[in-house]
Amino acid sequence: MPFFVPHEQVEAATGALLGAIDVDGGATEEQLAVLRAVVSYLWERPDLDLTTVTRLGPADAAAAIPDPHARRRVTEMLVTLELCRHPQTEAQVASVEAYSAALGVGGPHLQIVRDWIDEGAERATEDFDRFYAEDLPTLSEPSLRDSYLRLDEPDLELAQRLQALHDLPEGTLGWHYIEFYRRNDITVPGADTHTPAHYVSHDMNHVISGYEPTGPGEIALGAFTLAMNDNDANWLQFVTNLVIHEAGLLKHGEIQPKASTMTRTGATELVGEAFGRGARCTSDFSQADHLAMADWPLEAVRAHYNVVPMLNPMV
Repeated sequence: MPFFVPHEQVEAATGALLGAIDVDGGATEEQLAVLRAVVSYLWERPDLDLTTVTRLGPADAAAAIPDPHARRRVTEMLVTLELCRHPQTEAQVASVEAYSAALGVGGPHLQIVRDWIDEGAERATEDFDRFYAEDLPTLSEPSLRDSYLRLDEPDLELAQRLQALHDLPEGTLGWHYIEFYRRNDITVPGADTHTPAHYVSHDMNHVISGYEPTGPGEIALGAFTLAMNDNDANWLQFVTNLVIHEAGLLKHGEIQPKASTMTRTGATELVGEAFGRGARCTSDFSQADHLAMADWPLEAVRAHYNVVPMLNPMV
């Protein structure tokens, strides 16, 4: 289901989000920039002036947003904005918890953020590892997950199989997939012990969506796939990208944590546009059999899923 709040509830959703981040003297500039991007690109209401929208408290927000899907999406954006506050404060944590409770939205994937704030990074990492293990098959390349879900040692046969995709005609998905690794100086799955079935799928999604593996690009890819299909696996991916690249909390494999990525020039616009582009896709390619489409022209793949062009392509 596309990541949309019903048009008639967008102003209420915006008011709830503004109310939730209006703590400790007010929302931060980063929080407001992220919210403005979501309202403009995803909810398609660039006309809304955040300075004049009425702030809603938890009870009023629950009354104004009766739709359960909209409540879930507002809660997801609450967590997003919470992670974009630096430094984190007790008042912000308490506010988000009050709104989440009033909206009646929880779930195991929100526990990563809650435990990080309440009990620290070590506990949050334990939660992440457990949830990640549960969703890993869903997030992995379908034709590889049975044999290559995890590697205890390099598998050069797999690496060579993937490298051979570059022998496909220039412009195909497979050719672009290997170009992605060459351009960014990344090791092909199988050449080391990275989880290959997952990274093949993840990096194919980078190629199709057009987002490069930078901090803003990773968060944008998470936003894109979540908007394409708002399920628990994609929500975990998005939260993971925020926790690594925005909150600077979690070290995942060789990926080093970073903080305040969304303050970089153009980052909020990139992520906001990613929400909007993902929501326009006609179906979800994030967990598709990408290797079965490797010989398709990349533009044909994008056309099949209605992946609209980026305003400012990263490549």
